[in-house]
Amino acid sequence: MQEVGFDFDGIVLNAGAYTHTSVALQDCIRSLKTPVIEVHISNVATREGFRQQSLIAPACKGIIAGFGLDSYRLAVESFQK
Repeated sequence: MQEVGFDFDGIVLNAGAYTHTSVALQDCIRSLKTPVIEVHISNVATREGFRQQSLIAPACKGIIAGFGLDSYRLAVESFQK
């Protein structure tokens, strides 16, 4: 992300399990000028408790979750507004 985080309109990130465990990813996102959208295919709010806490969310522009593969499309469309 640090390679492209200053030249692109946005970054769509599905960090998988790193969402819930990586302070390093949060730090990386905070260092970028490019906005980052956190994406999840499933609705993480309906999953196990530990999956409901995102360490990267506070650094992201927004979160899209639960729309299956459409979550990626919705994230890309958010940069066009």
